[in-house]
Amino acid sequence: MVKIASYGTWTSPISAGDTSKPGGGFQWADLAGERVWWAESRPAEGGRVTLVRDGAEVLPAPWNARNRVHEYGGRPFVVLAEDRVAFTNWDDQRVYVFNPDDPRPVPLTPEPPRHHGLRYADLSAGPDGEVWCVRETITGDARTDVRRDLVAITPDGEVRVLGASHHFMTGPKISPDGTKFAWIGWNHPQMPWDGTELCVADVGSAEHRVLCGSPTEAVCQFEWEGDSLLALTDPDGWWNLFRVGLDGSRKNLAPCEEELGGPMWRLGNRWFATLSPGRYLVVRSGHLAVLDERSATVTDVQTDLPTWAPELSVRDGVVICGAAGPTSEFAVVRLDLSNGELTYLTGGESSPEDAYLPVPVERMFGEIPAYVYAPSNPGFAAPEGELPPYVVHVHGGPTGRALPKLDSDIAYFTSRGIGVVAVNYGGSTGYGRAFRERLREQWGVVDVEDCAFVAQQLAKEGTADPQRLGIRGGSAGGWTSAASLTSTDVYQCGMVAFPILDLKGWTSEGGETHDFESRYVEGLVGTLPEAEERYRERSPSTKARSVSGPVLLLQGLEDEICPPEQADRFAADLAGSGIRHAYLTFEGEQHGFRKAENIKTALEAELSFYGQVFGFVPPGVPVLELSE
Repeated sequence: MVKIASYGTWTSPISAGDTSKPGGGFQWADLAGERVWWAESRPAEGGRVTLVRDGAEVLPAPWNARNRVHEYGGRPFVVLAEDRVAFTNWDDQRVYVFNPDDPRPVPLTPEPPRHHGLRYADLSAGPDGEVWCVRETITGDARTDVRRDLVAITPDGEVRVLGASHHFMTGPKISPDGTKFAWIGWNHPQMPWDGTELCVADVGSAEHRVLCGSPTEAVCQFEWEGDSLLALTDPDGWWNLFRVGLDGSRKNLAPCEEELGGPMWRLGNRWFATLSPGRYLVVRSGHLAVLDERSATVTDVQTDLPTWAPELSVRDGVVICGAAGPTSEFAVVRLDLSNGELTYLTGGESSPEDAYLPVPVERMFGEIPAYVYAPSNPGFAAPEGELPPYVVHVHGGPTGRALPKLDSDIAYFTSRGIGVVAVNYGGSTGYGRAFRERLREQWGVVDVEDCAFVAQQLAKEGTADPQRLGIRGGSAGGWTSAASLTSTDVYQCGMVAFPILDLKGWTSEGGETHDFESRYVEGLVGTLPEAEERYRERSPSTKARSVSGPVLLLQGLEDEICPPEQADRFAADLAGSGIRHAYLTFEGEQHGFRKAENIKTALEAELSFYGQVFGFVPPGVPVLELSE
């Protein structure tokens, strides 16, 4: 029997603890011969990342297969042979090797002279059992004191420098004949989606040549194909697949105004893989597709899962990858392209909770794409005439995007009667360079305006209660959430997690962010000192007491990307202001929360926060204490 109860007071079997289960924590799916490998996060074990082979864990606690390169990390393992696997270990950032049938890892790289002083990522197999990768060396005490080299690690632990072309580089890959190696490099102020270069060098030489790419063309993935290379790059404003000759010649294999690549936030992503000569599997704006060179076409593969991760591995027409759908988080799946048979290697189990999951509806609000998650609970309905509260969910990046997949956090809210809309504001990926560059020098303007427009349209059409609109986001999404609260009156409250709040501090000169993003704001806002007034005016840190409503701040205390200094100052400014707020900090958490108990605490606090602001009492969660 359906109960009539106000939005926000519905009960749901989807608990805050459910959101910290391993679902969605599967990454780096790979094939090594006939064996399927992946990395798997374990929130219940403090966020440890283990390695799994054919469904069985092969890297026991306390080993943790993560690394800190760029602070976002990169591909952390490579299978070198049936009995030899190399991986990066979080605690000391060293490379280890182990036999998966006798897991006693031994260190391959030396002890760093300072904690996490040497970091390795984007591991691949080199010749003679070597591991080839990119290495970061911490050279000083500032967050931007970092040098990078391409290195080869021999089986006996010797580390040999292969070269260094740029301040930032992907891991090197050796050619099939063993005579050359290639990599992608870029320098500040470019970010890897702004402009990169595809480089090649002879093995044993320090000289390299640039085959393609520029400050305004971004190569995001390459693979060797005989004595040429395949590369995803965007000279025409869309990431397409090109064949690139060693003489610099290139051919677009299927010209299309479609994104077949994506932003290189982490090193080692794979948006394409070779099926057979002239046929390639690609991830087209999240969808799985086949590119046929002969017909110059890109055709979607029909599956029940519309969202595929950039971690494609293919062997004999069988695809291994992470995939997700509207009612399923990312799982490792096997797809046989010959007959369409899809097998879940993780997840995929049906549950009574499935009836409580919202199905995202893709909509266009003018030129702004968004996914609307309406309140959904088979056991409840709202009183006639009551409109639901809605929260705008702002994705991170800002060079990122929302995808039409299950998000347990969103389901936690919608199953209790709170609607959520995930907005792909100007600057989001998946819609071409022109859409991405709408945000150029307009961060804090275009993102704020697009999110506000979507919220107001939902209210105007009678979908959302205009008096109960909120906004939530983490990292760059936390910036947009805070910027929205301090520059518009659209929202009654906002959740701001591990945010950027002070633009000038979030630069290399300000010293409050890491090297990778230390000049990101130059493209997003402008260069200093010319844009100094713009930095000051847009920064939420300068106007904490002008927020449009209550604020919930969440912050990890070991965050090197958005360190706690900025959230600390914002919370201090709110103290004694009369504005209701709460500031929760979490020991041992970096950028984003990985520990089960912290994920649960943060989500329950957010639900209590919305209840106090929107005027309902959510059952079964601790009451968050708000200060003024």
